[in-house]
Amino acid sequence: MKAIQQIVVGSMVAMVLQIQGVGLQSSSGVPADSEIRRMLVDRVDKYRQSVGIVVGVIEPQGRRVIAYGRLGSGDARPLDGDTVFEIGSITKVFTSLLLADMVQRGEVGLTDPVAKYLPAKVRMPEREGEQITLKDLATHTSALPRMPLNVDPADPGNPFADYSVNQLYEFLSSYQLPRNIGSRFEYSNTGGALLGHALAQRAGMEYGALVEARITDPLGMKSTRIQLTPEMTARLAAGHAYGLTPTPNWDLGALVGAGALRSTTNDLLKFLAANLGYNETPLARAMASMLKNRRDTGQGEIGLGWFVEKRQGAEVVFHGGNTGGYRSFIGYDPNARVGVVVLSNTGTGAGIEDIGMHLLNARSPLLSSEALEPARERKEVMVDPELLDRYVGRYQFPTLQKATVTRQSGHLLLQGEGEVRIEFYPESPRDFFAKIMDAQITFETDPQGRITELLFSRSGSVQHVRRIE
Repeated sequence: MKAIQQIVVGSMVAMVLQIQGVGLQSSSGVPADSEIRRMLVDRVDKYRQSVGIVVGVIEPQGRRVIAYGRLGSGDARPLDGDTVFEIGSITKVFTSLLLADMVQRGEVGLTDPVAKYLPAKVRMPEREGEQITLKDLATHTSALPRMPLNVDPADPGNPFADYSVNQLYEFLSSYQLPRNIGSRFEYSNTGGALLGHALAQRAGMEYGALVEARITDPLGMKSTRIQLTPEMTARLAAGHAYGLTPTPNWDLGALVGAGALRSTTNDLLKFLAANLGYNETPLARAMASMLKNRRDTGQGEIGLGWFVEKRQGAEVVFHGGNTGGYRSFIGYDPNARVGVVVLSNTGTGAGIEDIGMHLLNARSPLLSSEALEPARERKEVMVDPELLDRYVGRYQFPTLQKATVTRQSGHLLLQGEGEVRIEFYPESPRDFFAKIMDAQITFETDPQGRITELLFSRSGSVQHVRRIE
């Protein structure tokens, strides 16, 4: 009898310690709240990689939320599970779920050509008689580029706000595919955006309204949408860029299906609960089908929207997101029935994916202290405009991607093909730095003083970018 009492008392003590966040690991293998909080304190205070981070965990024992930091650099309010963040490319999982659901309803077919759901004036690119299908878009095997090549933002701080549907149609009608459709994986925001647009066309409603009607309303996710209500705006974490400087929120124009959703940790835990089978939902069959249709990525597999990797012996299903002011991660282990959400209100730096992966599998390492070095302060200086003009021209990355350098007032703009323009500011006559990310460029010359290349440094890696004009 005494032995039984000791077991019961021991179990009760463990439960109390777990609730209080003392350093006990849960039976699912996910670290205790206190250990997770230490990770967040390090990222925010020691390494200055974010202003604030929220972690959500769902496991057989229930759900928990751990937060550290504040709503903004000028807003001392603490974060919690209802704080709103931009979730960027996690939106693509919702777009692909729309596809899976519409297939279940018999509204579309996975192998339908996307051209079937676009106006006749759009000449979708083809190759060797093959057409791009809805499945090609959802699995990033369409051969479409990462970004449409005709993105030319009026405001680099909000680079897609003025990108219209007509511009997307013009790009598609003029683009030539560089390889066969389905031949290999290449991550494409263009494809994600096009998939969302085509499905909205088929449903006869705007993309945001379609997500609400088919996914977020049925799942009770009242804080997941594109257009914020006034009440959600009051809970919105301010976005921050490199050096923890405030940065504007993004609007995605015609690219909404690729990354326009805003959400909260509590809402995304509801989404994970549905995917893990903790809640009954009319989306269950569609969610299950997303992992049955897979293609190889070279590092793992991709289903409809979800990436799938074997990490340290466990299968992990996940997706990340990144906008100008935010980083996000959502993932789950279908066998352990554990899911994790990590949301940060800082868009650059080392990110938070390693935290999410580590919480799903303790053998997946956190980033090293070297990779988490705080951003050093950089100061802009004045440079002769004639010197800046010497740097203007065309360059080529080792990947053969072309890039253009232009001048705007007292600084430079670098734009790779299929990428947004990045503004670089001088800290010396040869060295320039970006304010929205951890990136720098340095120009090299030959003995005659001619510009031969630029060195592009981002988060510790360096590429030699050759001048070709």
